[in-house]
Amino acid sequence: MLGMFIHADSPFPTVPGYDVAGVVVKVGRQVKNLKVGDEVYGNIHEKAFDHPKQYGTLAEYTAVEEKLLALKPKNLSFDEAAGLPVAIETAYEGLERSGFSSGKSILVLGGAGGVGTMVIQLAKHVFGASKVAATSSTGKLDLLKSLGDDLAIDYTKENFEDLPEKFDLVYDCIRQCERAVEAVKESGRVVTIAGAVTVPAFKFIVTSNGADLDKLKPFLESGKVKPIIDPKGILPFSQTVEALSYVETGRVTGKVFQDMQRLPGFEKT
Repeated sequence: MLGMFIHADSPFPTVPGYDVAGVVVKVGRQVKNLKVGDEVYGNIHEKAFDHPKQYGTLAEYTAVEEKLLALKPKNLSFDEAAGLPVAIETAYEGLERSGFSSGKSILVLGGAGGVGTMVIQLAKHVFGASKVAATSSTGKLDLLKSLGDDLAIDYTKENFEDLPEKFDLVYDCIRQCERAVEAVKESGRVVTIAGAVTVPAFKFIVTSNGADLDKLKPFLESGKVKPIIDPKGILPFSQTVEALSYVETGRVTGKVFQDMQRLPGFEKT
């Protein structure tokens, strides 16, 4: 994960961080829909890996354009909401771009990760997939099923591309594009979010969009789609380096969360 930012990061000094959830404390003169006191969340970088802002979200305060934010779902805590934007926007945009729709089948590679857990839930509960299959390690198969997965594939015991069944869409979250194209129907699509692309797959860079978060708000407030917090829990700011190093291992379940309210002397406004 850290390596993905090397060629995209702003020059130093820089503050990392993409996702945010918090309370609006000040608005500019051109802000029309949000006001001081609103509880909001979003991804502050309109193009995730294309010239991100120099000052990100790992700080007490963040400046961000109104169009990139949405009102926080009422049933979610700030911690839960903060882990959603990049992952759920990536999942949603990939499904939209691939033309996924009700009645189609999907295979999600890396189903237990941040994006993968969102793809499973959106495909099943928002887009109306006829069948959702996903890969993970042995210990995470039950999680996949709890999210709506119909066929949980243990990648330590079987190769997904060897399955006799093929899928309308393969959503690759783990840089396995060359294998992914072996699991798709002749008329199907393959979308990948990282690594090399093997034809006929395509890759995209997620665009932050508060309007998409608004569209998905009813599914979040109803509980049909929910944030997945890694078993390590919600970490304080003092453990930022440890959190990023853990993400780099590729073993994270769902998302790793950090609580900026745990900064010394900081209180939520």
